Amino acid sequence: MISNLEQTFRWFGPTDPVTLQAITQTGATGIVNALHHIPAGEEWSLEEIQKRKAMIEAAGLRWSVVESVNIHESIRIAGSERDAYIQKYINTLKNLAKAGLSVVCYNFMPVLDWTRTNLDYRLPNNASALRYDAPALAAFDLYILERPEAYQEFTAEQQQTAKAYLDNLTADEKTQLTNIIMAGLPGTDDVFTIEEFKVHLKKYEHIDSTVLKQNMAYFLQAIIPDAEKLGIKMCVHPDDPPFSILGLPRVVSTEQDLVDVVNACPSPSNGLTYCTGSLGANPTNDLPGIVSRLGEHIHFLHLRNVQREADGSFYEADHLNGSTDMYAVMKNVIIEQKKRQDIGRTDVAIPMRPDHGHKLLDDYNYSTYPGYSVIGRLKGLAELRGLEMGIKRTLFED
Repeated sequence: MISNLEQTFRWFGPTDPVTLQAITQTGATGIVNALHHIPAGEEWSLEEIQKRKAMIEAAGLRWSVVESVNIHESIRIAGSERDAYIQKYINTLKNLAKAGLSVVCYNFMPVLDWTRTNLDYRLPNNASALRYDAPALAAFDLYILERPEAYQEFTAEQQQTAKAYLDNLTADEKTQLTNIIMAGLPGTDDVFTIEEFKVHLKKYEHIDSTVLKQNMAYFLQAIIPDAEKLGIKMCVHPDDPPFSILGLPRVVSTEQDLVDVVNACPSPSNGLTYCTGSLGANPTNDLPGIVSRLGEHIHFLHLRNVQREADGSFYEADHLNGSTDMYAVMKNVIIEQKKRQDIGRTDVAIPMRPDHGHKLLDDYNYSTYPGYSVIGRLKGLAELRGLEMGIKRTLFED
């Protein structure tokens, strides 16, 4: 029988209302964690890494994946301090390897991490989900951020729809929309002001997707040789959403982008985080096919589902329901596991986490990070666990 996927849960550290003890009750055995208190780009000391690892292991869990070692903006924009921050990144990888950590997730999204417009979108059963509303984003871009180039990027019809959306918002709702879009990195409470965000946008005025992809290749070619020596598997997370927003370029949004990532510095250490939610928001992405064609490079799985809408909007659906055929995805993941087992690879039990759960039941009594309530993710993990078992028994025991 093929090894099960390693079931993991993201945990944001000691201040997370979702405790390690609670996570042990979900059936997960691995933790996905990062040192969010260390500013992006700064070196993680061995002492801090070991301190966090000991905390996780004291709960009977394993620190399976580091998500994320965030990349300093100077690396993305090829600033004068780029090489210095790359060296700090390598130093962090060396310290992670000394502590026995070997899978590192990261992303190359400029300025903002994953972006939504509604953190409390109510489903028919009154569960709360995350939502990206295309007219809301356009309204913010055109009439709150007032980015001049936006008028060339949205059609007249989209501009009218966005204006109508804006006109229906109260002053408080406009502020709330701004704060949601301007939120910083996961695990932090940072929110950019409009003025701060415009300063960051200015840095990218001469950086399009081609240049950003070149800067990413520079980064990979600098760190991957060391990562390979250290036995660390780097796995880039796709852009979320997987298309340009607010004038910022995106370079990890399509299958071709993923191919370009692995080809930028071919190595077993240069791989992918396969996120069905991020990739699934782009209707042109063939998610089961991506696993078939690029499965050997996948080091980490984020399994969640989104329901796409005709205007480019989407919301977080149940893990097994939405626009992505999760059965076909899981089946191809298992086929990839079989390939790895047959050739003697040691990474058959790929770490998998149920990403972005709904708020359900008792979740409403806790102020958790959006998408990271415990019961909603527990439900997703249970569904994915059952799907995996059913497919494996059908494929290999009938």
